[in-house]
Amino acid sequence: MGLIEAIEAENMKESVPSFNVGDTVKVGYRIIEGGKERIQNFEGVVIAKKNGGIRESFTVRRLSFGVGVERCFPLHSPKVAYVNVVRQGKVRRAKLYYLRGLTGKAAKIKEKK
Repeated sequence: MGLIEAIEAENMKESVPSFNVGDTVKVGYRIIEGGKERIQNFEGVVIAKKNGGIRESFTVRRLSFGVGVERCFPLHSPKVAYVNVVRQGKVRRAKLYYLRGLTGKAAKIKEKK
């Protein structure tokens, strides 16, 4: 068990921002096209966080041309360049899957003060 924990500690990122479910985040994701590498931004609301340690992942949801788009990111992946918190939300649930059925003003999340 000690060997597995050592490998996990070696591959974990040191500078991970603290964000919670309900926060609006901007995620920079590295994409390799041919021989070139670029960073693609994905901004939306964090609707779920799963697991812990090296296996930690989070799901981000946004509306793109009126269609809901969700993307799941592994937090400690080398392909995730950065995670910036745009605004902090005030929610009372650990998972915000109910946002999938809401549209317009009903899907807004209050901001923490």
